[in-house]
Amino acid sequence: MYVIRLADGTLRVPQSLTSHDGRLIGNAYVEVPPGDPEYDRWSAGALTEEEIVERQRRWQEENDELEQAFLEFKAEQENQGAPGS
Repeated sequence: MYVIRLADGTLRVPQSLTSHDGRLIGNAYVEVPPGDPEYDRWSAGALTEEEIVERQRRWQEENDELEQAFLEFKAEQENQGAPGS
């Protein structure tokens, strides 16, 4: 999850809610407006929605080599576990 900078400068900061024993209850975004005491802390790493879409697009396009290496590794692992190997 990313810290998202909206067009008006407001940040959407991911926040998780956990139970007393540490189990995840849910994830959500909390809006932090400019001027909030926590704003500067979060704004340095914030991305616009367009930047996030661009990162996702690039990752999908540039993922082919990594995906191929993983599939080869997975096939190798499966073959090692096959009877008679």
